[in-house]
Amino acid sequence: MTEEYCSHHQDGNQLVKRIAIAIVGLLIVCAIVVLLVWAILHPSKPRFLLQDVTIYAFNLSTAPHLLTSNLQITLAARNPNSRIGISYRKLDIFASYRNQQITLPTLLPPTYQGHRDFTIWSPFLYGNDVPVAPFLQAGLSADMNGGLVMLDIKVFGHVKWKVGSWISRRYQINVHCPAYISFSDRIKGFQVGSAMKYQLLQTCGVDISL
Repeated sequence: MTEEYCSHHQDGNQLVKRIAIAIVGLLIVCAIVVLLVWAILHPSKPRFLLQDVTIYAFNLSTAPHLLTSNLQITLAARNPNSRIGISYRKLDIFASYRNQQITLPTLLPPTYQGHRDFTIWSPFLYGNDVPVAPFLQAGLSADMNGGLVMLDIKVFGHVKWKVGSWISRRYQINVHCPAYISFSDRIKGFQVGSAMKYQLLQTCGVDISL
């Protein structure tokens, strides 16, 4: 009876080992297939274009050092891939000046782009009485007196790639769009009510990371 028990026990262990080996082999095959699909399709980064900026307020006070900047931007994104979709999640957009954030982040709606599809967002960015460092206040005053201020419109969030029913892991996307705002005749804007609108058509830098 002991020998029979040992025989059944050994058969059970062998069955468990075979199942484990089969599962590991299946996972390896799936991973290889995913890597081959990824390598063959070779997804390209989405392309972003800052089309225009409308300035409703841009006021700097010196005592204390406070900046009020209210603006609306038009940002276009295009999926250049012919076989891969792109899903955007939790995209925050805000304006900065010399790496200091000067508006609150605005959350863009979740968006899916099909093959070679494009999306246009037109969010408002608000920053009322935002404290700025004294050296930034001096630099901004000099830029405004010189007639040209360069803002940076930034987008941070996550993207996923979609091929058929397969969806990739989450990747981080960082977008940087320089926006040159004129306080002279260097870049001509046009009046929209009480605001000033600037047509920029500025290509943005895009970084994708884990």
